[in-house]
Parts: sequence; structure tokens; C-alpha cells
Amino acid sequence: MSDHHDPTNRPASIQRQWCLDFTNTVGSHTSGNPVEHLTSFDALIDWGARASILTPTDADRLREESARHPARAAAALREAIALREAIYRVFLAVTDGYAPNPDDLDVLNAALAEAQTGRRIVYQSRGFAWAWRPEADSYEVLIGSVVLSTVELLNSDQLDRVKRCANDTCGWLFIDTSRNSSRRWCDMSDCGNRAKARRYYRRSRAPEADQ
Repeated sequence: MSDHHDPTNRPASIQRQWCLDFTNTVGSHTSGNPVEHLTSFDALIDWGARASILTPTDADRLREESARHPARAAAALREAIALREAIYRVFLAVTDGYAPNPDDLDVLNAALAEAQTGRRIVYQSRGFAWAWRPEADSYEVLIGSVVLSTVELLNSDQLDRVKRCANDTCGWLFIDTSRNSSRRWCDMSDCGNRAKARRYYRRSRAPEADQ
């Protein structure tokens, strides 16, 4: 991993979103039939590339490595999914106003300890900055960046703006940046429009019920 590309030197607003985007790699998360989007290690790499945590070069290198070591890649995917679910439950506890499960915090803290061992301070032309160790592989950087994103958001003044989509079966998490903190849906064009359609249907059926 090159010293010159460190995703955790990106703006805080971008970093804080990574962990929630990671938890949202499941569709209908709170329904009885969640849809897993991380169906393979390649899917995890693709997500990391879309989130701009991995550069195209890093992503290609990680794909080649996973192809050479499929069992190791499968184990890493299981580890990533277990971490994702622990992070998700921690944020659900936050949104619902109760203390997170200590087991989930243990998972997060164990991952945080690993991420911290991969970091170092370096001097650049503009001053000091965080960087990953040169020997850190792309998977370490990907998962470490998600973990550091989680800790950053949990310790930020935006924590009280983390919300769960109002669609009962969606379960996606987002940061409400609206001025009056009134956002209810993960995406107005998806869950928001479906809710509007349901309300319209109920209103249109109401006169028939009165006849």
C-alpha cells in the first residue's frame, strides 16, 4: 500500500459516512428476509472501490491476491460481515436510545486495536499526517478505514443525527444533515416514494370504505 494514498486523510464528512455505507450493504436489513450484497470477496472489494477507500490499483491487487488464496479470502469476508453486523447493532442501539451490547463493542474494539497497529505518523510537505504502514495490505486498509470511520462518528457531534430509515423493513442508516433534522428516509426516491405511494393508496381507498 503506497504511503501517498491514505483514505483516512479524507475530509471527516466523507470518513464518517463510510461506516454507515458499510452497514447498508444489506437490503431490507430489519426485515425477516434481509438481502446480502456482500455475496463474495470481490463484492467487498467492489464496495471498497466505490467508496473510494481502495484505489483501482489497490482493488486489482486485492482481487489477484484473493484469487490466489480463496480460502483466506472467504475467511476475511466472514470476518468483515461479522464486524459489519456488530457495527450495525451498535448504531441501532444509538438510534433507539439504549446501551449497545458489550459483545458488539468487544468486536469493534478488537478491530480497532488491529487498525491502530497499522497506522503511523509521517511528515509531508504540508505537515504531519496519518499514514498506513507500507507493508499494510489493501484488506487491512479497507477494514481499518471502516473501523476508524465508526469510531470517528461515535465520537463526533453528528452522532445524534444518525437515524434509521422510517421504512420498518429497510433498516438502512444515514446521517441527517437537514437543517431542521426532519429527514426520515434513507432515500426519498426509494423508501420515501414508496411511503408516499402507500399513503396515496390508502387515501384513494378511504371513500370506497365509506360507501
